[in-house]
Amino acid sequence: MQQLSPSVLLVLVPALPLVGALLTMLLGRSLRSRAHLPAVVGIAAAAGVSLVLLAATAAQVGNPSDAHPEPVRPVEMITTLWQWATVEDAYSPPPGSEAVIPGIVLARDTSSVRSLSIPVALRLDPLTATMLSIITCVGLLVAIYSIGYLHGDPGYARFFALFALFVFSMSMLVAASNFLIVYVFWEAVGACSYLLIGFWFRKPEAARAAKKAFLVNRVGDFGLAIAVFLLWMTYGTLDFHDTLSLDGTILPGILGQTRLADAGGIVGGAVGTAICLLLLLAACGKSAQLPLHVWLPDAMEGPTPASALIHAATMVTAGIYLITRSAPLFMACPGALAMVSIVGATTALVAALIAVVQNDLKRVLAYSTISQLGYMFASLGTGTILGFTAAIFHLVTHAFFKALLFLGAGSVMHSMGGVIDMRRFGGLWRVMPITAATFLAGACALAGVAPFAGFFSKDEILTTLHSKAFPSVHGNHSPESPAAETAQLHLTSWMHDSSSALHANSTYGLDAIDRPETWQILFWMSLVTAGLTAFYTFRAVFMTFTGPTRVPEEVRHHAHESPAIMTLPLVILAVLSAVAGWWLFSTHWLSHFLSATPSLTAPSVARTAVPHLFHMDLAIQGTLAAAIGIAVAAIGHLGRRSDSPQMERFLGPLGSLFANKFFFDQIYTGLIVRPLEALALLAAIIDRSVIDRIVDCIATIPIGLGAIVRQLQSGLMQRYALASVMGVLMIVLALAWQLRG
Repeated sequence: MQQLSPSVLLVLVPALPLVGALLTMLLGRSLRSRAHLPAVVGIAAAAGVSLVLLAATAAQVGNPSDAHPEPVRPVEMITTLWQWATVEDAYSPPPGSEAVIPGIVLARDTSSVRSLSIPVALRLDPLTATMLSIITCVGLLVAIYSIGYLHGDPGYARFFALFALFVFSMSMLVAASNFLIVYVFWEAVGACSYLLIGFWFRKPEAARAAKKAFLVNRVGDFGLAIAVFLLWMTYGTLDFHDTLSLDGTILPGILGQTRLADAGGIVGGAVGTAICLLLLLAACGKSAQLPLHVWLPDAMEGPTPASALIHAATMVTAGIYLITRSAPLFMACPGALAMVSIVGATTALVAALIAVVQNDLKRVLAYSTISQLGYMFASLGTGTILGFTAAIFHLVTHAFFKALLFLGAGSVMHSMGGVIDMRRFGGLWRVMPITAATFLAGACALAGVAPFAGFFSKDEILTTLHSKAFPSVHGNHSPESPAAETAQLHLTSWMHDSSSALHANSTYGLDAIDRPETWQILFWMSLVTAGLTAFYTFRAVFMTFTGPTRVPEEVRHHAHESPAIMTLPLVILAVLSAVAGWWLFSTHWLSHFLSATPSLTAPSVARTAVPHLFHMDLAIQGTLAAAIGIAVAAIGHLGRRSDSPQMERFLGPLGSLFANKFFFDQIYTGLIVRPLEALALLAAIIDRSVIDRIVDCIATIPIGLGAIVRQLQSGLMQRYALASVMGVLMIVLALAWQLRG
């Protein structure tokens, strides 16, 4: 593979899973129990190619140096496969269009006639290389696990075909270099999730969950569609990258180096804010953030490996990717950027509160995913390079430990005959020691216990929120080098410029939210969420694996550890959950690597770079929050001996609020579902009582006329002869009358 060019390798990453999916569709019936082979081999080959591309991209970026806060040069490679569509003179601005809306400035290159060009182009940069590696490698481990989990299922071949198609769609989404192509595979990912969530379509709950996921995501997808239109109208292109015209001039892409180097190249104001808020809406749909989070917990009705794939490596990470890729657009709109953090921190806290009372093990993990994604959104909204890289850092570590936890939950289901209610079993560490040990490793990573992966990535998120909440504290650090001093000056300048830009946008009502007081609230919300995360995570551990051995009656005599094909991925993910965070944090490799992503080398982002420091005070606060959460969970649930409520009895009315998920489903039912059902009923009544009757009345006219004419058909030849004679006489009389006139 090393002899192939990077452009060929980049094409192979999505192509190999696609070939695997197609072969599984064609040969699955004949392969029977080996129907997984084409899909697993295709994903495995794609994972290998992804790691080669990651290494090649890392070689171009170089290794991080000590106290290296300066931005590195952007690294990217564009591979155009073919020209999908070209529309000449697609837009001609009307005369005087620049002054149609006073105070709103469009990009400089949108004031002339322009063509719409849609190439199918792939890009390779550090962000793409990171996402491709996570998607394919974690996807491979989940696929191997699925061989044992779904063995004997009637839809075995269909599952692996959909699985590989999902990996293909997500790979294309993160590798595309055009907003329209991103939108195409944004929809493809949604379609694959619908098919996997509803995989057991004969099960009513699974069918309903698939429809719910599909419909809720349409709301976010509508936002992305409108954003694409606005991007085209504003920038005159949908390409991320710069392109060359036929006459040799550079056509700047939306996120190309030409535009990013231009201080006025990115549009702000009302248009820019609208674009960013629409992109945020799209991200909320795919990444299950408030208020579009309601689909993800119900998605647990699908097979557990599908849940692991959706939660860890594919669909829900798309929103994080989209905002990170569009970082320069958000940096031009501070109010919209702050909204990202507000949505994220609020979602993280709300989802954590709901998770503390859930008794379905998979639903606990589902709400945990929503909460951890909220952490990533909160970090992205800080608008610093540390915030963007910390979000991706947490995305990487989360992929390891959340895949581990979901597959661990699937292993429990496999042993418990499909039962997933934690109140019905306990003490499973004696029955399933490997599953218990690996699940504990994942739980420690999720709870932020040092030195597991989640501790380091969550610490960076808390650090970036703290730096926004208490800028004076972080601004007083003594620089360790001239480069660090320059970076600190850049950060101070950026804060001043952000404040100026914020006042420029004050007419849009978003200036009030981007203030230190807001960030202080968000920081404390995130710290409380850290404690809740530790509580509900170890509540699940204690309820499932500690106490007397208790298993459902129906599997009492054959509860056992899962086969090696299922436990091997658990062990690998447990090792990664234990060591990956420490290595990435101590070497600063990932943050340095991601800083070479073109979107993050934009001056507005790059000048926020600061020296890498370990904030002991924040680490202590995060650890203390986790320790309190674990201690409370141990008091209420460690070694439990009954099914009666434990800590939940102290919540009172709040317990009902959390158990009913803050009544989001009921609110949507009352405000949206019921009115639409009433409208549909009214339409049905009008259709049956008004429209159908009008149509029926009209239909009686030819029937009546036919009945009249039918009376003339007596069957007597004499009458027919008389009618003929009378007709001839009438014709003659008519002609005579006409001649006389």
